[in-house]
Amino acid sequence: MQYVYIITIGLHVMAGVFWAGTTITLARDPEIRAERFIGPQMGAAGMVFLTGALLWYFFHGAYFGSMEMVLALGIVAAFAAAGVLGTMVRRTSTQLAGADAATEPALRAKMAQGERIAAWLLVLTVLCMATARMF
Repeated sequence: MQYVYIITIGLHVMAGVFWAGTTITLARDPEIRAERFIGPQMGAAGMVFLTGALLWYFFHGAYFGSMEMVLALGIVAAFAAAGVLGTMVRRTSTQLAGADAATEPALRAKMAQGERIAAWLLVLTVLCMATARMF
């Protein structure tokens, strides 16, 4: 059974590092074409949520103490980050496909703003995961 835990934790961490890393990178440099990364970012987010749910089931179950409250805050922040990416980046990237040269900078600025908001939410998520055992 330990192999299941190891694989689940490994997938959770690797998908989370990719998701947070690309989001923070795209937030820092709006010249990078965010529309190229939104699909893999959302796929990584899905993997994070799936493996996170398994990890919660394995290690926390029905118990909800102070550690779980901190983790729940991180989960809410992660869901909010996925929502921001979905609405501000994915939707805008579909509009970008048919945009003219005059509207493209405004759409790219909106996508960069969405990446920045999501990046801060994912930083909060990582802080919650890293410090939850201390509560």
